[in-house]
Amino acid sequence: MYDPVNVSEDIMLEFAHETGISSNLKPRRYLWTDAFAVCNFIELYRRRRNEAFLNLALKLVDQVHFVLGRHRADDHRRGWISGLSDDEGFKHPTIGGLRIGKPLSERRPDEPFNETLEWERDGQYYHYLVKWMHALNRTSLITRDLKYKVWAIELAKTAHKAFVYTAPGGRRRIYWKMSIDLSRPLVTSMGLHDPLDGLTTYLELWSDAPRHIGLSLEREIGELDEICKGMDWTTDDPLGAGGLLWNAYTLTKLITGGYYNSLNLLADILDASLLSVELCLATGFSRMPASLRLAFRELGLSIGLKAAERMFDLARKSKALSCKGNIISNVQSLTHYKWIADEVEKFWLKPSNRASSSWKEHKDINMVMLATSLIPDEFIGAN
Repeated sequence: MYDPVNVSEDIMLEFAHETGISSNLKPRRYLWTDAFAVCNFIELYRRRRNEAFLNLALKLVDQVHFVLGRHRADDHRRGWISGLSDDEGFKHPTIGGLRIGKPLSERRPDEPFNETLEWERDGQYYHYLVKWMHALNRTSLITRDLKYKVWAIELAKTAHKAFVYTAPGGRRRIYWKMSIDLSRPLVTSMGLHDPLDGLTTYLELWSDAPRHIGLSLEREIGELDEICKGMDWTTDDPLGAGGLLWNAYTLTKLITGGYYNSLNLLADILDASLLSVELCLATGFSRMPASLRLAFRELGLSIGLKAAERMFDLARKSKALSCKGNIISNVQSLTHYKWIADEVEKFWLKPSNRASSSWKEHKDINMVMLATSLIPDEFIGAN
């Protein structure tokens, strides 16, 4: 029997060394992975009460800002992507957004679109920025340093202004990918869960933000709330299904805390979550060999199912949710899928499966999300 904290500690210390956080190796920063990693280091700090883990989280935050908040080494542009001076850039490192961290430079305005190549090109992703806002918020809570909250809200306002637009017909939508300087969309389609990811994160940021900081997200929250109306969240992607469950848990916390009151949205998400988990199972991913599986996508589902467990404990005690019997019953039904999380973790903890090409090709993100699945409370916000 393995100890999840010990395994996670080993994973995260290896990640810190290999990606240049705790070593002299060239920093290898990637925004999505690093958002999860910050939360993992904070969780290890909570568990171990060892300042070294908190220091790794803070060093990673600074490194992400200095690397991904500035132009690439192969770009003719220099300095902060916000255009601020060095001094002001350090004070507001997220106000110009943050690069994804992809290996190739962004597509030039005169280059034709190539769907396959675009996956490897840099730029800014809305859903990655949202995850980084969440990581900064968790950092602010553990350090009690308001600057991280301010940076998160500044990033939210910048991202919202750049990515959210009004489409023909008058309905707002969200670009999936923007250029590094946020001047032009690179992929105009909208991610299935981007509006929901944004809404729950903005609400989380704004729910306990001191009003004296002079930054408001009320307008942005209202606009995302509007986009979310009538959306079908159903997916057969394990990572997407896990994200739905995490969002449902976050909304449950916000509703029970009196910060949000749309029980209908929560009910819709839970309906879609149940169907999505079943659709994921129907793909047969769990019966495939490691070489044909993507660990980080499956681990996203595992993390979401861990959030569903916490959600059930919270929901059944809530007077606000008791009037919606289908919410309680759906959350309870979701807890019956915990075995999937157990099976996914067991599969990817086997050294033989981590020797597969699919694991090695995405090693950083796979490692970090395996650690998150094993000790998920900081990332899902259960602490």
